[in-house]
Amino acid sequence: MKKSTIILLLISFFSINFSCQAQTTTGESYTFKEPSRDGTGKVYLGREISHVMGFAGKAWLERSERAREEGVSAALENLPINSTSVVADIGAGSGYYTFKIAPLVPEGKVYAVDIQEEAVEYIRDRSKELGVVNVIPLQGTEKSPNLPEGELDLVIMVDVYHELSYPQEMLSAIYKSLKPDGKILLLEYKGEDPSIPIKPLHKMTEKQTVKELKANGFELVKNGDFLPIQHYLVFKK
Repeated sequence: MKKSTIILLLISFFSINFSCQAQTTTGESYTFKEPSRDGTGKVYLGREISHVMGFAGKAWLERSERAREEGVSAALENLPINSTSVVADIGAGSGYYTFKIAPLVPEGKVYAVDIQEEAVEYIRDRSKELGVVNVIPLQGTEKSPNLPEGELDLVIMVDVYHELSYPQEMLSAIYKSLKPDGKILLLEYKGEDPSIPIKPLHKMTEKQTVKELKANGFELVKNGDFLPIQHYLVFKK
């Protein structure tokens, strides 16, 4: 074999190999760094994912001043639902929002989704105690809420999205669970406002939230600027 032919083959081999390596690098959804305070060190589209607040924080979720601090009544009044809607409360925790949404959809239902078995059992017991029949406790995973495909009118995540370990996979699963006109509602503490006394990684800016949802096939259709300390961002497919 001629020397020139060997050189061309080697160049071709290394070019193909380099191309494959580059595709692998750019195709990865997540990167990693030294974890910051309250962070996992896992980064998605420039944002470090925070640690999950465990079910031990139930008392904070149910604190008496929460409704006033977060404007919960206004959040509920503006939900894009009707009496027959099928809703999923992902990261339901103690069911704080779940049990407030259930009466608003008397002919529909609310899936109360959490990855913590303790939370799912708590909501199941609480439903029986309150006599609520349209709440369906459901244990999800880090990558999927395990919701039925094409059934949901609305998926709501309240101060949860920033904690998702696999946001891309979760959004893909949620996309499949939504009806063609289904929506996602994210309530997140305003990352643009340093005066809000919440740890930085447990807040989101509107810009970053829109960036991540857009990358997964969702479009912002409403920015409800009526809550005191949280964004109220509604997305559609």
